[in-house]
Amino acid sequence: MATKGDKETGEPFWTKPLGELTRSQWEKLCDGCGRCCLVKLEDEDSGEIYHTSVGCDLLDGDTGRCRDYAGRQSKVPDCVRLTVKALEAIAWLPPTCAYRLRAEGKPLPDWHPLLTGDPDSVREAGVSVRGRVAAREEEVETEDLPNFIVLWPKRWPRRKKGRVA
Repeated sequence: MATKGDKETGEPFWTKPLGELTRSQWEKLCDGCGRCCLVKLEDEDSGEIYHTSVGCDLLDGDTGRCRDYAGRQSKVPDCVRLTVKALEAIAWLPPTCAYRLRAEGKPLPDWHPLLTGDPDSVREAGVSVRGRVAAREEEVETEDLPNFIVLWPKRWPRRKKGRVA
């Protein structure tokens, strides 16, 4: 494993209940895929959530990373600060999201950087938004967003479905 286990139990920290993680451990749980930073649309009648290939204004489509992670919430008012409590109410996290998986009691996928030791393993597995962002939110008119709906953020990558603890 790429990261050492808990000093007391020897177990990897990501196997602990989410509420027991330190702030640093919580942040490390994110694989950096950027899927949560894609603009989403909600059907008012059905409540169905649709992901688009349009990124938040702070999402760098070339790297798949936030251009101002520390200041994101002051610059993007609807940026969600993910917490254990917030996980209960958020239905749009992708199925590959480590926070979602751990909240559901599932293991991390085998391509997760905590398991591989390589932050690029997310891109190699086909999970990252890197190179897949069509535009930034500021570049697209709201009424044009349906033209950017994509299915891949709600799917597991074809090549790597296997998971390990």
